[in-house]
Amino acid sequence: MATTTTTTTLAQPSTHHNISSNDTTLPIPRGSTTSNLTFYGPPADGSTPWNYVETPPEGLPQRNYTENPHSVTLQDIRDRETDFDLDTHAFSVVQNVSSEEKDFTDDEHIQKVYYPEVIDTLLRHAPGKPNRVLLFDHTIRRSHPSAPRAPVQRCHVDQTAKSAAARVRYHLPDEADELLKGRYRIINVWRPLNGPVRASPLGFAASDSVPDDDFVPIEHRYPHRTGETAGIKHSDGQKWFYLSGMKNDERLFLQCFDSEKGARVPHTAFTDPHTPEGAPGRESIEVRAIVFG
Repeated sequence: MATTTTTTTLAQPSTHHNISSNDTTLPIPRGSTTSNLTFYGPPADGSTPWNYVETPPEGLPQRNYTENPHSVTLQDIRDRETDFDLDTHAFSVVQNVSSEEKDFTDDEHIQKVYYPEVIDTLLRHAPGKPNRVLLFDHTIRRSHPSAPRAPVQRCHVDQTAKSAAARVRYHLPDEADELLKGRYRIINVWRPLNGPVRASPLGFAASDSVPDDDFVPIEHRYPHRTGETAGIKHSDGQKWFYLSGMKNDERLFLQCFDSEKGARVPHTAFTDPHTPEGAPGRESIEVRAIVFG
């Protein structure tokens, strides 16, 4: 039975708010592209890396680690969507998904209407035999200066093995010991709100091209607890991709952790040099799920 819990949570793109669809006269960038991606760089003083989720304590920066940009070629997987799967690459595409949620402006309504749709999509399309899904939060990103969250141009993974297990214990403390004996995964379900995407597309790296040494644990400091994310160091063998012109009825599964297969996907927004001038800034929602079974 599906179970949910809820918590509240660029060539010159335009910054209009709450755009339902893009100007159809603008071209959609297609094909391989090259962009500077922001990779992890260690703290200058050699200390443990950390990041504050909200406003940091007075006198401290938002994060203490540095940036290491590299020019990377990203291959377009459009028309090759079925070549990639969660178990191997840690990302996959689901198409032709309808939704009754249209506005994405009210968290309570999103949780009531959109969350059940996400659960259904995961139960039907995640590989293996998922039998239970818990949605623990969502983030809406909009490309305008007053938006609470904008697209993140920093290569990262949302969870590590340590924080994935901690998530199960945090949300399901009475059942965690038993649930952690079986397969559990952290999967983000990502979609645009004003597709097709022309600005700030999402890039993602195939899990099997990124060695363990490229993942760096980072303390993710909330006001009431500390989680853990992973920064991504650059290495030459990494293979980066994106899905051009992603539409509102497409879903991108981004697997952050899998206790059985181990596949995890680095991802980041990026500036595509082929973005047409005046393209609306990307708007998107990502819903984060623990998938059991």
